Amino acid sequence: MNVPDWMLDFAHPWTRFALIVVIALAAAGFLRRIVQALLRRFAVRHPMGASIVARANAPSEAMIPLVTLLLAFRAAPDEPARWIRGLEHVLGVGLIVACTWFVVRCLGALEAAVSRFNPIDLADNLRARRLQTQVRVLSRTAMVVAVVLGIGVALMTFPTVRQFGASLLASAGLAGLAVGLAAKPVLGNLIAGIQIALTQPIRIDDVVIVEGEWGRVEEISSTYVVVRIWDERRMIVPLQYFIEHPFQNWTRTNSQILGSVMLWFDYGLSLDPLRVELERLCKSAPEWDGRVCILQVVDSNEKAMQLRALVSSPDSGKSWDLRCKVREGLIDFVRREYPQFLPRFRGEMESAVRAADAAMPPFVSRTASSRR
Repeated sequence: MNVPDWMLDFAHPWTRFALIVVIALAAAGFLRRIVQALLRRFAVRHPMGASIVARANAPSEAMIPLVTLLLAFRAAPDEPARWIRGLEHVLGVGLIVACTWFVVRCLGALEAAVSRFNPIDLADNLRARRLQTQVRVLSRTAMVVAVVLGIGVALMTFPTVRQFGASLLASAGLAGLAVGLAAKPVLGNLIAGIQIALTQPIRIDDVVIVEGEWGRVEEISSTYVVVRIWDERRMIVPLQYFIEHPFQNWTRTNSQILGSVMLWFDYGLSLDPLRVELERLCKSAPEWDGRVCILQVVDSNEKAMQLRALVSSPDSGKSWDLRCKVREGLIDFVRREYPQFLPRFRGEMESAVRAADAAMPPFVSRTASSRR
């Protein structure tokens, strides 16, 4: 029985292999459509997952053909050409890169979704700042780990690298010590980032005092923190700083804060009108939250008494504005209503000298003046 030529051609190993590759690519296209349909349905039902689906679409489109092609290459002839094995190795490395890319994009999408659904531009943003800090630090740490692992796995697919690694294990003691000392800052910041994400001594948008500077936490990366200073400068602080050094956090539990205004006045000034004026200033100021409005004498000396006006605000920025308004208002009130009780020490001495000269006889007064 004569067999047709096309059947003989199909019986050839390379012909079957080529046909399997074509089928694999067709199956990859079919699977990609199914996966995209399922992901779109998932995104409609879960709005937070829509961002993850959108960002993971590109690497997933690369992963599916690579997987099907690698499976097809398993059906290659027993004694293939060298370029076939080289192409299979390239596909394997490409799959590792695509998987790493997929993990990194998913982590970035998760961070972006949490930031979008938990905005910090609200009055009560403590929970949002906590979530954003945890997700941002942990996701970026996980990105670094994923990239390092991906590079390591890709390099281990090369036989020369595996042999190089085996030779290094023979001197692992000295090499490990050197690498550990060299990588101490990097590993220290990486571990500090995990500690900050779990314990949260600082969070995104926290008001902190670092190295004597007032500012807000603008960004927390895997190795450093960006603090936006009040005058628009940026302070870059390593993560380890917030674990090893003390600092002030004005919004650790809430953003409410007390502000004080210190003033010096004469002992003759009555405090009751000043307390009424302070209450009026606070009630007319939108920065006051209605909790605290107190005027007290906190110090005194032989010349004057020191007053402290203690007022409350919902956050530190409004507290600064309220303190300035209270200081300006109280000084203007005393200057307008009780100017004689302002601390004018030099003027009082000159008035006393003039009064003493006026009480003296003319001869004595002129003698004293000549001596002066």
